[in-house]
Amino acid sequence: MNKRVFTGKLKAALLLGSAISLPQVAQAQQEVTPGASVQQDETDEVVDAAAGNEIVVTGFRQALDAAIAAKRQSASQVDVIVAEDIAKFPDTNLAESLQRVPGVSIQREAGEGRAITVRGLGQQFTRVRVNGMEAVATATADAGANRERGFDFNVFASELFSSLVVHKTAEASLDEGSLGAVVDLNTGNPLALDTGFSAVASAQVRYNDLSEDAGPRLAGLIGWTNEDGTFGVSASAAYSQYKTSELGNNSVRWTQGAFRSVGGSSCYTGTTYTPNSACNAVGLAFHPRIPRYGAVEHDRERLGLTGSVQWAPTDRTKLSVDGLYSTFKASRDEYWGEVLFRSNERTIDVVDYEIDADNNLISGTFNNAWVRTERYQRESETKFHQVSARLEHELSDTVKIDLLGGFSKSEAPITREATIIFDDRDFNGYSYDYSDMDNPQLSFGNNGISNPAQFQLAEFRDRPSETTNKFRTVSGNIDWQATPELNFEVGGVYRRFDFDTIGYRADSTYCAAYACAPGQYGLPVTADIAELFQLGSAGQPAGNTNEWVVPLLGPAADAVNLFGRDPAAFPGDTRSVREETTGGYVQANWDSDFFGLRFTGNLGLRYVRTDQSSTGFVGTQQVTVERDYDDFLPALNANLFLTDDLILRGAMSRVITRPSLGALTPGGSVDPFNFRITTGNPFLEPFRAMAYDAALEWYFAPGALASVAVFSKEIDNFPIAGSQNGTFADSQLPTSLLTPGTPLYEAIVGGTNINVPIEYRTQINNPGGSLRGVEFSLNLPFSVFTDSTFLGGFGVLGNVTLIDSDVDYTVPSAGTGLDRSGNPTGISEVYTRPLLDMAKKAANGTLYWENDKISIRTSLAWRDEYIDGVSGNRNVFEGFEDILNVDASVRYNLTEQVSLTVEGTNLTDAARKRWVDDFTRRNYENNRFGRIIMAGVRVQL
Repeated sequence: MNKRVFTGKLKAALLLGSAISLPQVAQAQQEVTPGASVQQDETDEVVDAAAGNEIVVTGFRQALDAAIAAKRQSASQVDVIVAEDIAKFPDTNLAESLQRVPGVSIQREAGEGRAITVRGLGQQFTRVRVNGMEAVATATADAGANRERGFDFNVFASELFSSLVVHKTAEASLDEGSLGAVVDLNTGNPLALDTGFSAVASAQVRYNDLSEDAGPRLAGLIGWTNEDGTFGVSASAAYSQYKTSELGNNSVRWTQGAFRSVGGSSCYTGTTYTPNSACNAVGLAFHPRIPRYGAVEHDRERLGLTGSVQWAPTDRTKLSVDGLYSTFKASRDEYWGEVLFRSNERTIDVVDYEIDADNNLISGTFNNAWVRTERYQRESETKFHQVSARLEHELSDTVKIDLLGGFSKSEAPITREATIIFDDRDFNGYSYDYSDMDNPQLSFGNNGISNPAQFQLAEFRDRPSETTNKFRTVSGNIDWQATPELNFEVGGVYRRFDFDTIGYRADSTYCAAYACAPGQYGLPVTADIAELFQLGSAGQPAGNTNEWVVPLLGPAADAVNLFGRDPAAFPGDTRSVREETTGGYVQANWDSDFFGLRFTGNLGLRYVRTDQSSTGFVGTQQVTVERDYDDFLPALNANLFLTDDLILRGAMSRVITRPSLGALTPGGSVDPFNFRITTGNPFLEPFRAMAYDAALEWYFAPGALASVAVFSKEIDNFPIAGSQNGTFADSQLPTSLLTPGTPLYEAIVGGTNINVPIEYRTQINNPGGSLRGVEFSLNLPFSVFTDSTFLGGFGVLGNVTLIDSDVDYTVPSAGTGLDRSGNPTGISEVYTRPLLDMAKKAANGTLYWENDKISIRTSLAWRDEYIDGVSGNRNVFEGFEDILNVDASVRYNLTEQVSLTVEGTNLTDAARKRWVDDFTRRNYENNRFGRIIMAGVRVQL
């Protein structure tokens, strides 16, 4: 028998080659002097950041100055990160760079940032544009591929981009579709380079102290511009390969339900529940569905390439062609030792127990327990590519045109999603104790679960899938400078978005695929198809069982011919959406005086028509539903310069976000393992809201900023998930949809429990709610206070966001009784809670010090607790605890061309803790991912 020890092995990483280099940011025709005030006439390139053009700066503090200048001159409310700012934060991808922006928080997956939340609104409410074109990048997450509108920022390395711009208020000229923000990701601009040839490269070793793995992180940029500055080309590349471990426990939520017996007293007569005080107390208490410890190993490889060609044949004309390609390969391996209480309570005996004040079956000992060990593996690869072209031409001194067109495609195939299960369905002496919710004790007693002979290979499944998103965009506008103070824009856009996903299944129990002897439920396990897993240090208490047998993936799969089977397309996981968007806008922009004060802003109206076609399966019948709707979206931004350094901003707009893709498609899927049916609703209305914003910004010294912003969104319509209990018969779906041998199939077709409960989930139109908040932001270089070289090298960046919102959710409450089958019964109630994924408080801070030789920074990112779903099994909501991440970096410049770097992320090894039920905070998961240390060299010429 093989043996797997989770502690891992330290790998040596050899990084080869001397690095040629190009400035990480292009050199400017006019560079910003360190500590100098950035005036409007010095920042023409900088101010263009909000329009997606290159930002021309060098150095960390200069980058901060440039970002502040772009924010100061923008007509709408934006936040900007420029290339040196990104490159010098210890960030492994774009999400982690964006979390430095006020009001932006991130969601982590496998220990790194994946999705963003802006001012309390999750990733589906944020639109992302790459070089001016809307795009969706799709990666796999904990539960599978991203099949929604949200953008997965972990697909891209931060080194590929020259600037990130977060538009927090709408403009008529800005693409619609966001209640939260529009984020612009901008790659290179070769015409901003110095003439001639230049290049840059960096090489780092990335080490994770939990997986004890070291891997390479490489990046390079190369460019050339002719002597006249009329033609330029550039290309960049970034590559990383790394392993991350995830170690901890998981309850797979909690539930209610009657057991077969309690303390020797039977709770059933045949299949009918016969109540008594002990059976009622235990059945109505909440117990973990699948209590378990385990490990998840992530192996990831990221490659990104960009290319840009620019030609300016005259002073009035510029043509840009940009390309971006990225691949993100991810392998996920899971090892679990667990007890399957879920849906098996009627066969399990409670020997002794304790119920706490929150009605939790907080501890207990069980006989005839259904013991399970799982081996799961998923192989996936995201491929993203985009090509776009932009023509900017001045027809005259007062009229110019801007034309943009391009195509992007994101493919996210999961080539393998395999699970192999060993079961021991009559285990005696299992106990758990959740007195410490974070670190429960799960014990399999003296018998243990390390002997292969006590198990049978009971179930196996493989669920590959493919998800594709495609965007085609053509847009253009005409700008007329009517007077020195006033210009008008008229523009139009056509976008076509195609979303397609198809899922396949090769699922079976062993006895459904092969002949089994009476009383046998699987293939007897031998040492040839098993290995011993050892947990390592997962925070578990003394007395916990820390090793168990798991399937040895290759031989176990061969024993049931898992990968030799032909997975069949599964209708419930096959759906598509096509949206064609046609629209236009008019907008007036001004920069004038108002009673002697400078007054800037814009006012416009955007019209958009959405033609939607969604396809899915109802049973085995493919159904397509078509609809269309129109929106008129006015937007106003106004900025009054109370002094040269004090700006009062205000904004008001009508905004929309289209419904989530999974919710739009008709039909749905049956989960025969979790007893759940999920259906779509193609008639969902978009999220619609009125947005109000105001800000006061004080640029009180060179490179310094203090600001406060308030915002409010009144949401008219807010589709939310709805859940209710019923039976399979209520669905009117044929039993032929059920996979033979699965628990639901056996319960319904086998007739052993015809009254088995089914949970129904769908999305429904909801009246909506409100969101309001305030942001405080400070950028303070200490050079404001002192001429000392040492003290003046310090600086502080910080921001705090406070948000509140009210949305009404209808959620099933805890069961108050048990029916004839021992299932909980109760009512649904309306609860007022914040928006999903919205933390009420968030803060980011950075303390830095630098001179010509050394740059040191420490950054903190804190996010308050938040709910992310309405949960199920009569738990009222589920969510995440608050988390603090600490990062740091040190750079030492050996010469003007060569620097050494040491960077660290998650230095406190913060755990991701998740809970179910907003009242009792029952354990859902508690996982840690380890610290990441990166060390390397950067060279530039």
